[in-house]
Amino acid sequence: MSSKASRGKCIRILFLVVIHCSLLVQTKAQAVTVAVDSVAERMLLYQRDNGGWPQPGGDPIKYGQGLTVVQQNKLRAEKGKLDATIDDQATTREINYLVQAFQQTENPAYRQAAERGIRYLLVAQNTTGGWGQFYPDTSGYHKHITYNDQAMIDVMWVMKYTADGTHGFDAVDKTLGPQARTAVDRGVQCILKTQYKQQGKLTAWCAQHDRKTLLPANARAFELASLSGNESVGIVEFLISLDNPSPEIRQAVHAAVAWLESVKLTGIAIKRVKAPSQPRGQDVVVVQDSNSTLWARFYDLDTNTPFFCGRDGVKKKSLAEIENERRTGYAWYGTWPAKLLSKDYPEWVKKWGH
Repeated sequence: MSSKASRGKCIRILFLVVIHCSLLVQTKAQAVTVAVDSVAERMLLYQRDNGGWPQPGGDPIKYGQGLTVVQQNKLRAEKGKLDATIDDQATTREINYLVQAFQQTENPAYRQAAERGIRYLLVAQNTTGGWGQFYPDTSGYHKHITYNDQAMIDVMWVMKYTADGTHGFDAVDKTLGPQARTAVDRGVQCILKTQYKQQGKLTAWCAQHDRKTLLPANARAFELASLSGNESVGIVEFLISLDNPSPEIRQAVHAAVAWLESVKLTGIAIKRVKAPSQPRGQDVVVVQDSNSTLWARFYDLDTNTPFFCGRDGVKKKSLAEIENERRTGYAWYGTWPAKLLSKDYPEWVKKWGH
């Protein structure tokens, strides 16, 4: 073989080697780009076109369960539905997960979906700074400012993470940060304005407030306007997370903590017992326990007296007076404020003073 032919052959071989290596690099890069998380993939299917997530059937989505081809096609066909909600961590749960999934996989689809979710929440904030349980659905109690089950506070945490660039949210579109900061400020003002006053004295919050009057409002038949021994805790926990709290925030925190201290119920506990005669075969009863301290879910707006309510919408003085289905199917008592009162609030006072 001539020297010229030999050089030509070497050049061809070198060219093929370069092409092969280039393809290997591209393939490796593509493998990183398209890395997937099965839960995140299902979240993408459930996400609506407006950026939010639904709660089909009223229950949280079970993302750990696989989806058939028929189910996947059905979800794609339903993307235009206007049923997105923040109930039971819907939308906020997905945003938080997708941000973490992006960190793990670097799959841009997850970051983009989280950004769309954040934009949905920004649009859903109402003129008084609060969030309703559903958006854009404003039927019935869906339009109320919803602290129930920490719905609005879950949104506030997402906004705070976005504004601060923490918990992985430093990866999202930088233009969302200032918008989220404004949303947090407006949300805090809504919180301060909805804190209920009894004869001029600040107390706590209701699970839901009218979006226009900001007064406590009814939701479901058994969720009457009241002061909450549960949701008020989540609100205070968010307020004490804020740096350099204003005098108004400090006043709100001190007042809410004082109220929670004043309405604690000592010497009683809740016990779940077998009850074959009942529809569910069980019951929940209040028992005496000198070592126990509880708080009620609902307190009367004027008297701070605990009350209970069945599906008939009528206030009752004791848990035993409502039907078994509601008695066993709702959290009427709890220890929600315990950590706030024993640890978080004292540490906050130590840091920021009275």
